[in-house]
Amino acid sequence: MHRLLLLSCLWLLTVPPVSSIFQRPTGSPAPPHLQYLLEPLHSTVHTQRGATATLPCVLRALPRNYRVKWSKVEPANYGENIIIITNGLYHKNYGPLSPRVHLRHSHRYDASLTITNVALEDEGRYRCQLVNGLDDESVSLTLHLEGVVFPYQPSNGRYKFNYHEAKKACEQQDSRLATYQQLYKAWTEGLDWCNAGWILDGTVHYPIINSREPCGGRLLLPGVRTYGTRDKQKDRFDAFCFTSALQGQVYFIRGHLNFKEAGQACRNHGAAIAKVGQLYSAWKFSQLDRCDGGWLADGSVRYPITTPRERCGGLPDPGVRSFGFPSKQLRAYGTYCFVG
Repeated sequence: MHRLLLLSCLWLLTVPPVSSIFQRPTGSPAPPHLQYLLEPLHSTVHTQRGATATLPCVLRALPRNYRVKWSKVEPANYGENIIIITNGLYHKNYGPLSPRVHLRHSHRYDASLTITNVALEDEGRYRCQLVNGLDDESVSLTLHLEGVVFPYQPSNGRYKFNYHEAKKACEQQDSRLATYQQLYKAWTEGLDWCNAGWILDGTVHYPIINSREPCGGRLLLPGVRTYGTRDKQKDRFDAFCFTSALQGQVYFIRGHLNFKEAGQACRNHGAAIAKVGQLYSAWKFSQLDRCDGGWLADGSVRYPITTPRERCGGLPDPGVRSFGFPSKQLRAYGTYCFVG
């Protein structure tokens, strides 16, 4: 009897393949008024990397033989990745988020999704769908990570990355390719950069605050300028990376060190030489402010400034300053270390 009940419940949780296509045809009617699901009070949930976030989904009534399906919307291919399905009694997790998600289930009408140890790739749009025969309905929510966008190029100069190389480069620096929304928000907060870079959806852009001749000319209005969709294999640009709060600390060690000695100095303290994304995160979230250039894991030398002053580069705005990629044999800098 118990075996039969378990098999029946698992049958209810049977789902189509993890990636399925959905797109409402142009001109189709708007979704019907919600009968069973409550419209969320706030459609955006703000969080940081490493935190625990809950996306609300509450039923006003429990229909018979229903299922609730949570999925993450993937706008690049008009698809969705299923995360969890429940019939109120049993649930089943799917995909890479599986180890970090569970249903809050604070009462029998609660189907809210809780994500633990939020990661950079968790940002995006989620859908809570009530599957109930002909009466299917859903609500959409956005998980927004507070963070910082930074432009990135390799040691051999500008416009060297194809899309896949740009994606890997950001991940190696404790970040990921920024979304258009993240880049746009960074522009509204003052990001002004003349080099075009890849973003997550495979398009290429550059944000301009001060119109000038080398950056499209003085007559073009400020904004996020776009090159549109480019060939991910053949076309080459820089990258715009996004990172969020750290689960650890970045600190500076003084010295006249070459690159190899810088890495060893961090290891001597039980730490690792910091990555570029970690330094940006410490500058953004921990207000790290130092006038000293220090080695980072990619071989670059940078320093974070939260209080601009004449003797620290002379620039009027806060930011992470760069000395570029000096010779790794040069003994002229300290090092920034990261301990988790």
